[in-house]
Amino acid sequence: MIELRAFETLGGENHGWLDAKHHFSFANYRDAGRMNWGALRVWNDDTIAPHTGFPPHPHRDMEIITYVREGAITHEDNLGNHGRTEAGDVQVMSAGSGVAHSEYNREDVTTRIFQIWIIPETTGGAPSWGAKPFPKGDRSGRFVTLASGVAGDEDALPIRTNARVLGATLKAGERVEYPLGAARKGYLVPAVGKVQVGEVVAHARDGVAIAEADTVVITALEDSEVVLVDAA
Repeated sequence: MIELRAFETLGGENHGWLDAKHHFSFANYRDAGRMNWGALRVWNDDTIAPHTGFPPHPHRDMEIITYVREGAITHEDNLGNHGRTEAGDVQVMSAGSGVAHSEYNREDVTTRIFQIWIIPETTGGAPSWGAKPFPKGDRSGRFVTLASGVAGDEDALPIRTNARVLGATLKAGERVEYPLGAARKGYLVPAVGKVQVGEVVAHARDGVAIAEADTVVITALEDSEVVLVDAA
């Protein structure tokens, strides 16, 4: 099963400083058919104006992955962590038993991010934060695991759940396969470009929900950058 969730059908709200689109129910957007996709709970497509951002606020029991598409995001939390994550890089916060953090665009340009929330396998535990660069050249023509709770993915940022977040950059005409497994669920979003997933064509910022597929075949119809979540 491969289902297109076109960008124009997403929920969301424009707050002026923040233009947020929600692939799943979030904040004031409620859709009983889009509550989650397996353990994947949130995929927000956020456009953040320069010198604005999210003031300190709490989280607990959630794995929060931020994929920076343009600009940069600056993180601070009550654990003393501080870091700037720029386009092409990824940060992960395991909220665990509880953490308060802020996320600001301190740049002179607009920042665009995907923020992905995945439900952890167990609750509690010490919260943590980390970030890592993932050069787009290293992802050329293939998937690279950006964040993972799967054994053997030591080069990825760690998350506390049986899931992977992967990225790939594809030239027009390139094709890549991913062994999802029929018991798993995949959710793919092109950050830029246009791709074909099976028989479904997805443009930039569309969502593609995938289930009951041993192997996912993605073909780039334009130069594209894609992000895929593989979750139980």
